Amino acid sequence: MKELPLEFTERMKKLLGDEYEAFEKAMHESAVKAYRVNTDKISLQDFEKINPFGKKKIPYVETGYYLEYDKAGNHPYHHAGMIYVQDPGAMATAECIEIGPDWYILDTCSAPGGKSTQLKNKLGENGVLVSNEIIASRCKILTGNVERLGLKNTVTTCMDTKRLAKTFPKAFDLVMVDAPCSGEGMFRKDDVAIDEWSEDNVKMCARRQAEILENAAVCVKNGGYIVYATCTYSLEENEMVIDEFLANHPDFEIVPAKETVRLATTDGIKFDGCRCENIHFARRFYPHKSKGEGQFMAVLHSTAPEEYLKPVQYKPEKQDKAVFDFLDGVLTDYKKENVKLYNGSPVYFTPDFDVPKGTAFCCGVTIGEIKKNYILPHHQFFMALGDKFRRKIELTADSEEIKKYLHGEEISVECENGWAVVTVDGCAVGGAKVSNGTAKNHYPKGLRTK
Repeated sequence: MKELPLEFTERMKKLLGDEYEAFEKAMHESAVKAYRVNTDKISLQDFEKINPFGKKKIPYVETGYYLEYDKAGNHPYHHAGMIYVQDPGAMATAECIEIGPDWYILDTCSAPGGKSTQLKNKLGENGVLVSNEIIASRCKILTGNVERLGLKNTVTTCMDTKRLAKTFPKAFDLVMVDAPCSGEGMFRKDDVAIDEWSEDNVKMCARRQAEILENAAVCVKNGGYIVYATCTYSLEENEMVIDEFLANHPDFEIVPAKETVRLATTDGIKFDGCRCENIHFARRFYPHKSKGEGQFMAVLHSTAPEEYLKPVQYKPEKQDKAVFDFLDGVLTDYKKENVKLYNGSPVYFTPDFDVPKGTAFCCGVTIGEIKKNYILPHHQFFMALGDKFRRKIELTADSEEIKKYLHGEEISVECENGWAVVTVDGCAVGGAKVSNGTAKNHYPKGLRTK
């Protein structure tokens, strides 16, 4: 790690007092790596039977483990979306509150997707996740991770939070605001964050965070929650943002995080001039206290009276018969009411949540591309609905066939002709078109191993 900026160290000494020495020592240790099991793809019990990545659990994340495996991204299980590699400190944010299985959740600043996909794993089949990222190139990465993990009822959008507020007013039970910040908590693993740090940047980030939080408040249902988070330590970007927001929004209150998160973190700091009596309910994740990088978290609850919102009646769109013929021939079962057109493409998505046309980067599961009288299936279709395929090519992680498949090669199979899902130890990793004992590879070129 590069030498820390003098101004930063002086600020941290004031914040931490006697603990600063332990903090500085931790900052010069190696960053801790971890991963989560994607329970939308495989149960925790089934994964633990085949887990090669490390079995030491993270105490505040039921599906989280510390990573003890080099180049996990090359493993077939990663290609199959069984795991998501993520900093253990960052995992604490999505664990702050209990989440209902049928909730609608918005993640306002979500690339590359760690917190979003963690939140999605907590939802049932009726829950919906909208993951937003303002930068188009990062939104593509976010969408790629949603696709790899085979998540259903997930929407990715690419817009600023002001437009989000206009598009989805009072639509969500929970809004995650993982706000762009000065990145002090990432210094141990990112020299660029050190190079770009300045007190002026801290103040600029605080102004932007306040604006994002204001827009997020518009998107929350009465009685819903906001989880505000950063990966930085500064008072200006953390407690001061929360204190100002609460002063301007008497219909919100700060509430305690779950006990498991409280045990891994320290209290929020009451600064001079702080008006919020319960600012200690906010949480600070420090590398000298717990394994992981720096985080700040605060849970905000809307105290406005809950209101009955009349369900929106959506007019079903006429679908191309070829779409249903394709699905009937490929899948064992599916919900016909979930099949719809979005921006001209057939998708699989709940009919109960309205996504205005033209607003989503990706809406639900893309089934495929409509050609002349047939459907060319999309990779996301195999990854999300692979467990319902009639034809399965079942491979193991240590087989030569999976190596060939991930490399983009054809493989010999015993499977009837037609579209088939390729699985690795039971989880979909991609698709193939079987013809006379040969599986023609449809694993995307950009994902193939070298």
